Amino acid sequence: MAKDLQMEQGGSTAWGSIRGSFHYLMVILIPALVLAVTYLARDAASPPLKEDDSSVAAKESGVGRAGQKGECDLFSGRWVYDNASYPLYKEKECKFMSDQLACEKFGRKDLSYQHWRWQPHDCDLPRFNATALLERLRNKRMVFVGDSLNRGQWISMVCLMESVIPSDSLESMTYHRNASFNVFKAKEYNASIESYWAPLLVESDCDDPMNHNASNPIARVQAIEKHSRHWSNADILVFNTYLWWRKAQMKMLWGSFESLDGIYKDVKMPRAYEMALDTWSKWLEIHVNRSKTELFFVSMSPTHEKAEDWGGVAGQNCYQETEPITEKDYWGSGSDPAMMRVVKTIINDLRARGVIVHVLNITQLSEYRKEAHPSIYRRWYRPRNDEQMANPWSYADCSHWCLPGVPDVWNELLYAQIFENRAPKLESRV
Repeated sequence: MAKDLQMEQGGSTAWGSIRGSFHYLMVILIPALVLAVTYLARDAASPPLKEDDSSVAAKESGVGRAGQKGECDLFSGRWVYDNASYPLYKEKECKFMSDQLACEKFGRKDLSYQHWRWQPHDCDLPRFNATALLERLRNKRMVFVGDSLNRGQWISMVCLMESVIPSDSLESMTYHRNASFNVFKAKEYNASIESYWAPLLVESDCDDPMNHNASNPIARVQAIEKHSRHWSNADILVFNTYLWWRKAQMKMLWGSFESLDGIYKDVKMPRAYEMALDTWSKWLEIHVNRSKTELFFVSMSPTHEKAEDWGGVAGQNCYQETEPITEKDYWGSGSDPAMMRVVKTIINDLRARGVIVHVLNITQLSEYRKEAHPSIYRRWYRPRNDEQMANPWSYADCSHWCLPGVPDVWNELLYAQIFENRAPKLESRV
């Protein structure tokens, strides 16, 4: 090669030959190195996603996800049929069960909805230990604040707790203010698990759980003190609000319901929702004892009103559904990503101000469970008319959840977060 280079360049010395060879090699190698670096940089910036993660990445809301490297995301997983371990209690044995959620009592024959277990992808959800949680709650208050879905989660928690408390007068239930404030007390532990009705979190004309107009509520968007005095000294607070905000706009009131000088204005979604959560967040920042109170927010609970969302018959809903949805990362029209982004922004802002709110991101995992709603199998507080009876799907409840069922898993997730407890990642146990 040196001889050829000498002849090509007309060189007369060995050094000329070596230098020419070096230059020639650089001409070849430099473009190759540039191409290699380019491809490596591209690969480093955009690592290939596993097939199972692609749609998750596309929809990631950032709410309630694992925040540390290597930590399992409890909210990403699948439902596994488990008739050996589930349900965690029996409907008939929970004496505080609600007739709104007691599907077996009101005629449901297919009980498979009770036997599904949530399995995170990269770890195991810790088994709910009611005794351990009661010990954690000794001399303390846990309060669920929100709408009827939040109240359903509270009933689930009461049933989970009651199942391990001896029945010889060691627990009690009291109801206050037309059942807007309910208290379950485990006397042996001096622990109370409470439910407070505040469907919009802020004050509204729907604050009576028995008498309200859910179709056209009016919210006092800057007023929360009427409610907050009932939960202000709690040790664990579990909030939710979503279902009542699912409309194009809501009427807001500046002033009081008693005053003639109040200003009413229709505010579009999701701005109205954001305004209410902003009032809630400001209350938390000012009034919560950050060294004492643990805060949780339950993300939106999906509805299953449109069967066409999951490939069913158009015009139908959850009525007569008996199996979960198996489509990976299924997302129906009953959940609003824009509203989830509002929650994410508010909670991130709170965190920046030193207030930590843990999010139970139950939306995706609940999306799969189209068969777990009461449908027609519940107590109805108003008689069904002849037309409805002839078309049962027309009055099916596809918003609430049968118990035992999905809300039990929400409480298992709550339990895991309270104890910051999760099993080792699967690969570490192999």
